[in-house]
Amino acid sequence: MNKMTTLAEVDRIAQLSDPIRRNYHITQSYHEISQVLNRRLGPYANWCTFATWASRQAGQTIRGEDLVNALERFFAQDPELGQSIYEVAKGAVLKGAKVERSGVRKLIWTTIDPQAAMRRASDAVARGNQKVYEEIARAFVRFLDTCSGDSFYNAANINRFCQTLRPGDPPGGQQYLRQAFTRFYQAFFEQDNKKKAELILLANLECGFHEQTRLQPEIAEAMEASVIDAKLFKDNLLGSLAPNQGWVGYVGSVFSAFFNRPSPLDRAIGAFTVTARQRIRLFLSKHLMELDFPAGMRLHLGKDLQANFPANLQHLTNPDLIVLLEKIDPTPDSLERTAATDWADLYDRLHFIGDLFRCYQESAELLSPPFDRPVDKL
Repeated sequence: MNKMTTLAEVDRIAQLSDPIRRNYHITQSYHEISQVLNRRLGPYANWCTFATWASRQAGQTIRGEDLVNALERFFAQDPELGQSIYEVAKGAVLKGAKVERSGVRKLIWTTIDPQAAMRRASDAVARGNQKVYEEIARAFVRFLDTCSGDSFYNAANINRFCQTLRPGDPPGGQQYLRQAFTRFYQAFFEQDNKKKAELILLANLECGFHEQTRLQPEIAEAMEASVIDAKLFKDNLLGSLAPNQGWVGYVGSVFSAFFNRPSPLDRAIGAFTVTARQRIRLFLSKHLMELDFPAGMRLHLGKDLQANFPANLQHLTNPDLIVLLEKIDPTPDSLERTAATDWADLYDRLHFIGDLFRCYQESAELLSPPFDRPVDKL
């Protein structure tokens, strides 16, 4: 008999104060809920299955594993960023800073404070992990407690459950969750394998649409974890370059006021901060938003999926499913342009997630446990 997370356990886990410990328990709990749901659905990856592996991946970000070193390597290898740093160095030297240009890169790296940036990203991901779990996992447990024991389709029962969810679109409403749980319930009793697979995919996508809309603030915050304020960056950098030359900032102010335009250093720093913000977002999309599946499968969310739709999902017939995919998938029935180049863009993510769910819904490997030992031993 598979262990089932109870409502009391959901509440306990959601309130754990240690984000690392909480993430381990959230990940394991998603797996347990997925297993129980599959007693009625069969061996399909449901939304909780995908949430298991997404939460496991989020744990790496929350723990901050090797992110600062990877970001430093990423910066060092970027030619446009290198040119931007060179322009900052040139501008600083023109303003009288007594430092070799070759030493400016190190000072810039220190001023950016990548460790603080990664801590902010980690915190945003942890809060998103908690936020989705305490809402959606709780709804799944309540759904299973209410409806999983039904031996025949009981419209009144599923309707009563759905009435407990808020009407309206996300982020405030839970209409997509209402629809998703109705599809899952229908799939309990569907005998046609193709129709069942399409119902489960539709339910997974509706949960995903709600989840990703709710997560938008935290994901955007994680992607913007190293937003660089140009003025603060300049003040801090000049303080490092010329700690005893307060006149450097004064000269720059006089230059700007007299000529009514920014100094060369102001322009260089402005260009650098724009480029650095863009590059850090790309780094976070590339390095933080990978997804490790079991059996050594690693998906890069910034690359097109290299997979196939299972037979039951190659040619779709469910009209509601087709309508939803038209909303989130600009390349229907194709894996072209699935790469999410900017994970902070909601519909960029949804395009990738839609095809991800469709490709891997019947992958038995995803049903395996996320950890090889109990979470209390991790």
